Amino acid sequence: MPNEMSHSPDYQGRRLPRPDEEVVDQGLAFDMGTLLGRRRMLRVLGVGAATLGLAACGAGTTTSSAATATTGEGEIPDETAGPYPGDGSNGPNALTESGIVRSDIRSGVGTGSATAEGVPMTLELTVADLANGGSAFAGVAVYVWHCDREGRYSLYSEGVENENYLRGVQIADADGTVRFTSVFPACYPGRWPHVHLEVYPDGASITDSANAIATSQVALPQDVCEAVYAQSGYASSVPNLAELSLDTDGVFGDDGGASQLATVTGEPTGGYAVSLPVRIDTRTTPSAGAAPGGGAPGGPRR
Repeated sequence: MPNEMSHSPDYQGRRLPRPDEEVVDQGLAFDMGTLLGRRRMLRVLGVGAATLGLAACGAGTTTSSAATATTGEGEIPDETAGPYPGDGSNGPNALTESGIVRSDIRSGVGTGSATAEGVPMTLELTVADLANGGSAFAGVAVYVWHCDREGRYSLYSEGVENENYLRGVQIADADGTVRFTSVFPACYPGRWPHVHLEVYPDGASITDSANAIATSQVALPQDVCEAVYAQSGYASSVPNLAELSLDTDGVFGDDGGASQLATVTGEPTGGYAVSLPVRIDTRTTPSAGAAPGGGAPGGPRR
C-alpha cells in the first residue's frame, strides 16, 4: 500500500511545498521548520536538544550545525560547593579578606603567604543572564576555588589550614566575562578534576554565601588531565584519574558533565587556557550549596 503521507498536502498542519513527494524530500526550508518546531516542544517537555534526531532532513551537515547552535542553551546545573568552600558556610570565610577580589589566585592574600605551584592555567568564565534573553551578565561577582596539585584545599587541608591560595573573586565585565590566573588542579581520590564556582549579584554581596545566585563546577577534559598529570608534582593524580570517569563521577555523572566540560587549549610547558560559558537563570531557586558537616580534612571531598 502506498504511504499515505507521501500524497498528503500537509504535514502536522503545515502545507507541503512538494505535495507529490515524500516528507523527507520537501527541501531544506521545510526541514528546518520541522526541526525548530520539535525543539520548541522538547524544551517544553524538558528534553535536551542534543537528543533530537530529525529523520525528515536529508542534509546531514545542516542538521548537525543547527543542533550544535542550540546545544547548551540551558542553565548550568546547580552543584554542591563541597565541604571546603571557604565562603563562611562551612567554617572559614576567605571572602572577607582584603584583596580577595583579584585575577591571579596562585598566592595567598592577607594572612596567607604561600604560592601554589603547578602547570599554569588561565580560567575564563562568561556569565549569561537567561532571565534577560541570554544577555551578558555584567557586574556579577564570580568566586572560584579549587585544590592544589597535591589535592589539598587551602583553609582546610592538613598543612595549608592557614593559607588561602587558589581562591579569588572577579567582577564580570561588560561581556559577562571573568578571568583568573591559576595552576591546574590535581585529581584526588573519588572526584573528577574540577573547579568550583559561585556567582553573586555583585561585589558587595560576596561576604554572605546565602547571597549566591548560582553554585556549580567546571569539569576538565580527560586528555588534558592526562598530559598535565605526566608532569612533575602531579604523580599522585595519575592512579586517581585512572579509577574515574565523567560518567561515574558523583557530581558530573548524571549527564557526563555535558554543560560543564570546559574547552581547553595549550600544552603543559606553556600552560592551558580553560573556558566555559556559565548560563544562569535568576527565575529559578538555587538548589545547591556547601555539603553539610563535611569540614574535616581527609574526609569526603566534593
